[in-house]
Amino acid sequence: MKFAIPLSILPTNELLEITLQAEKCGFDSVATSDHLIHPKNFSVPYPYTEDGKVRWEEGTDWPDPINLFSYLAGATKKINFYTSVYILPARNPLRAAKEISTLANFSNGRFSLGIGMGWMPEEFQVGEQAFRMRGKRADEMIEVMKKLWTGDMHSFDGEFYNYEPLEMLPKPNHKIPILVGGFSKPAIRRAAQHDGWVSDLHSLEELEALIKKIKQERQEKNQTGEYQIIAFSCWDAFSADGFKKMQELGVTTITTYPWMLYGVMNEAPLQDKLDGLKRFSDEIINKF
Repeated sequence: MKFAIPLSILPTNELLEITLQAEKCGFDSVATSDHLIHPKNFSVPYPYTEDGKVRWEEGTDWPDPINLFSYLAGATKKINFYTSVYILPARNPLRAAKEISTLANFSNGRFSLGIGMGWMPEEFQVGEQAFRMRGKRADEMIEVMKKLWTGDMHSFDGEFYNYEPLEMLPKPNHKIPILVGGFSKPAIRRAAQHDGWVSDLHSLEELEALIKKIKQERQEKNQTGEYQIIAFSCWDAFSADGFKKMQELGVTTITTYPWMLYGVMNEAPLQDKLDGLKRFSDEIINKF
């Protein structure tokens, strides 16, 4: 079992020290979410809470994931990075491919691209991308990016994107795993086609059902090979025994704020979080 720490919603000036401590204490990776903006008024409800309200407050830091991980990669040697998730269709695919391949090289293959389709129309407006048909467009974006990452001269003629022969260099020096977030039917289908799945917050029962759906989808499509199931710690199984139950379900990486196991909240002083991180390593990670 591997463990990861989400950097999302933490103060930006704490992220380097948390990452360095995580690497020192045996965490496999750090993750971050992605939002271009936080509008004063949302035009649609947040789809991942019952009341439709977002889980963060106005004024929360949302550093750009690719720039953040490039910075952290330069300060570390072995810890991995993944987005949970990167709102792919809110971007231009050529620009995104360039930034991601650059990060892949700077990190020496320590980056995995977790993608989501997005839910907030305002982000697409500022990104000058269409909100409608974003899922279908994202599928084509992945095709475009994979061709660009070969480093070969090529052209592309698709439904949404077209360009004459070109190359994009440097190409990634390692494969960039593509992970997919979400739990809708299209998200499960998309996740089964790629290299892994990234969960949202779920109960243990909900997580088990979703993993079964992904495994069934992969079996029906004859998908084989290494596959990552990255799950946020279940709210009803937040303990060493709960982590073992998640492992039994097939989870390969558990993402969690480790200090919360000891009653330390994200708003606590940095040193309290670093101490909780170290304690989690001693009491949990070393037993897996």
